[in-house]
Amino acid sequence: MLVRGNLQKMKTTLASPVVYQLPVGDQLVTLNEVIGSPISLRFVKQINCIHCGRKTNKSFSQGFCYPCFSSLAQCDMCIVKPETCHFHLGTCREPAWGEQHCMQDHYVYLANSSGIKVGITRGSQVPTRWIDQGASSALPIFRARDRLVSGKLEMILKQHVADKTDWRRMLKGEPDVIDLINRRDELVDTSKAELQTLEKQLGSDAFSFLEQESMVAIDFPVQTYPQKVTAHNFDKTEQVTGVLNGIKGQYLILDSGVLNIRKFAGYLVEFEA
Repeated sequence: MLVRGNLQKMKTTLASPVVYQLPVGDQLVTLNEVIGSPISLRFVKQINCIHCGRKTNKSFSQGFCYPCFSSLAQCDMCIVKPETCHFHLGTCREPAWGEQHCMQDHYVYLANSSGIKVGITRGSQVPTRWIDQGASSALPIFRARDRLVSGKLEMILKQHVADKTDWRRMLKGEPDVIDLINRRDELVDTSKAELQTLEKQLGSDAFSFLEQESMVAIDFPVQTYPQKVTAHNFDKTEQVTGVLNGIKGQYLILDSGVLNIRKFAGYLVEFEA
């Protein structure tokens, strides 16, 4: 099998294990079928913006050309720091996009990937967001009315728990089991005063505590984890080959190293398995 096209981040379906499909141009390659087999990806020295399609010498923010990176709302700093969302100030780069993506229910969650972390995601991105982060388990803890509120909640909780994933540690194996429900209760209790203050500031309809939610377990299709994590980089080496030992998050785990597919979205490649 040989296909050619621009990469996009892998599509996922929650199953046991997670089902992965790799978009290469207009084709979808089901990767679970080739785990345990040799694969090859060759970068053919062309990058196209994942938004407008124009050729670009350098990719910004995981797949955009510089003009799109500079103008699109989805590339603004508030996407990385939701507590700085400025839609309500009337300064959103794309108000229609902000209305569709930011002014809707968001979830604040706990996840266990390289250890426990707090994060936020739109309701439509559950459980995709957790899979993309390589979380072995996740638990929604608050529903917020918009992105800004979810960011404020995350700011309170991340005083007591990490908000980043250690991707190298995540790729070395399964994390220690954590009782996310018990940890949630501890965090909410510890942050009780700040949460009450935020509710008084924003109103009782700004967010709600999801006390009845169950933990979601995620099983990734990995045969063998690497003892040492070495990352492939198309900007330095155009050919990536090896036996596909598994997939976790947005990473292909090869016996020769790991490849972050999302990082190289828009790169034109030839994929062979």
